[in-house]
Amino acid sequence: MKKHIFAICDPEAEYARNFMDYLNKKNNLPFEVQAFTGPDSLIAYGKEHRIELLLIAEEAVRAELRDLDIGKIIVLTEGVCSPEKSPYAGVYKYQSSAQVVREVMACYGEEATVLPMQSPAFKRTTEVIGIYSPVGRCLKTSFALTLGQLLGRNRPVLYLNMEEYSGFEELFGKSFPASLSDLLYYVRQGEQNLTARINSMVQTVGQLDFIPPVQSPLDIRGTPWKDWNCLIQEIELRSPYEVLLMDIGNGVDEVFQLLDLCSRIYMPICSDKASLCKIAQFEKLLRTLDYPRILTKIKRMQFPFCGDMEGREYHADQLPWSRLGDYVRELLRKEPI
Repeated sequence: MKKHIFAICDPEAEYARNFMDYLNKKNNLPFEVQAFTGPDSLIAYGKEHRIELLLIAEEAVRAELRDLDIGKIIVLTEGVCSPEKSPYAGVYKYQSSAQVVREVMACYGEEATVLPMQSPAFKRTTEVIGIYSPVGRCLKTSFALTLGQLLGRNRPVLYLNMEEYSGFEELFGKSFPASLSDLLYYVRQGEQNLTARINSMVQTVGQLDFIPPVQSPLDIRGTPWKDWNCLIQEIELRSPYEVLLMDIGNGVDEVFQLLDLCSRIYMPICSDKASLCKIAQFEKLLRTLDYPRILTKIKRMQFPFCGDMEGREYHADQLPWSRLGDYVRELLRKEPI
């Protein structure tokens, strides 16, 4: 199936080229990207092809655009959009490409008449990987962020933190305008453009895309299994992500069903008596509830340097170059994903 067209038109050729390069390198949008440096070439192209989404510089807008088959037009503005361009949503031009994409996809997702996202052409099967442990303080999230960044160098990867308390705003030193809480709300409402919503929320660390986690544990505890399943299916079927990393906490409803969806599960552990007893109880419960197959997917990991990482200044984007990064690289060398 052919992808929808995402067209960019800006007389500032370097801006159009750099923005298109960013989108092509990012590779997380289910669109074919076309760039134009003038309205004439855009209009000529639009007469022969349907354009699903058009991002166009304010000075390049022409009345002829109304005669073309365009699903959604968004104007790149350098300030307040002028009145004659008011029928179109506006996005400020001179901000990061990542923020422009988020705002564009937010506008696209809010439009009720746009077509639902198509499944990407030639999409590989999305591998769903779980990171879970019944033991606390075992570097579970640090491992997940390290694994995701290393995998993200070669494949599009999406990371979901599904813990009740992630601490991400404190960890990254910034607030996020949208989070997994918002995405779960759209799932409950039966949103038809979930992939657009996802792309409007995506943040990046290194080369790893992630949805900012929930701010309230109630948003984890109050989400039924069917909503998690719906979200995962959307990512598998319609997003271009080839790997979905789920950092799973114990507050998730039907956590065993979620683990059962994973092709493999990484379980960081600790060697103290209390931790080993928790793991034994977890494994016993899996057998009691008739989930023994989950045990075959679990790879236990005990990091010899947990204490060494405590108390140090923490930079998530530097994790691939830490001792943990060396450990994960060796893990992937022996057991590629």
